[in-house]
Amino acid sequence: QLILVESGGGLVQPGGSLRLSCTGSEASGFTLDYYAIGWFRQAPGKEPEGVSCIASIDHSELPTYYADSVKGRFTISRDNAKNTVYLQMNSLKPEDTAVYYCGAAWGCPETTEYDYRGQGTQVTVSS
Repeated sequence: QLILVESGGGLVQPGGSLRLSCTGSEASGFTLDYYAIGWFRQAPGKEPEGVSCIASIDHSELPTYYADSVKGRFTISRDNAKNTVYLQMNSLKPEDTAVYYCGAAWGCPETTEYDYRGQGTQVTVSS
């Protein structure tokens, strides 16, 4: 059982930045590098939206996915030593407001259906 914990959400003004973290629980004994890890978000009253996904270490040649709405503003990255995946979010807009979840799967899904997911972290972009 892989346990994922998100952190780093909060309130930020438009144009600001946040860095979200997704950490694999040491208690679960699993490391994140053998999973594709993605971020998806859900705003109130809307369907979940895939934001970004990075392939596992075994498939590192595969391209990283970014939704068109975040390309050039968000960057996903891994720190395998810390068993953590980050989502750096720059130039934030009010429409980025949502609960952000990280998920893990054997490959980046075409939907937001991951095999494992965290509890989510709230991101609010407002002046």
